[in-house]
Amino acid sequence: MSTEAASPPSTPSSSASSAIDFLSLCHRLKTTKRAGWVKREVKDPESIADHMYRMGLMALISSDLPGVNRDKLGCIKMAIVHDIAEAIVGDITPDDGIPKLEKSRQEKEALDHMCKLLGEGPRAKEIHELWMEYEENSSMEAKVVKDFDKVKSFDANKIHILN
Repeated sequence: MSTEAASPPSTPSSSASSAIDFLSLCHRLKTTKRAGWVKREVKDPESIADHMYRMGLMALISSDLPGVNRDKLGCIKMAIVHDIAEAIVGDITPDDGIPKLEKSRQEKEALDHMCKLLGEGPRAKEIHELWMEYEENSSMEAKVVKDFDKVKSFDANKIHILN
């Protein structure tokens, strides 16, 4: 017979709670409309999540490019992660008058918070590394995803590209 006290009914562990907090933050990406489209009064503008999803699909179907490692799915993961900090800081545009360094600082702080929610384990480290790689434009994969990010919207007859 064990002398240990019976454990209480199952409750979410702190890591599970933190994962739920992380996913709750990410849910904001679905409901936050892209600021540039809102400012231009585009009807039914895409959300940040719509944009990230489209970029992930672009990475998935893109042709093989010399020097780009698609085997590790780096481009797809990077496309999903590249705007994740906007769940906290919002979609900061050049029209907002926030210097690039300050925007980057705010987004990095938000990303660090989100990674802490994930317990700073392997998945959090991967998200952080992918985001930094994109932010620093430090690989061929980052350069390709930055190009995908310039594609702003689709309709049946044309693709809009940011210059």
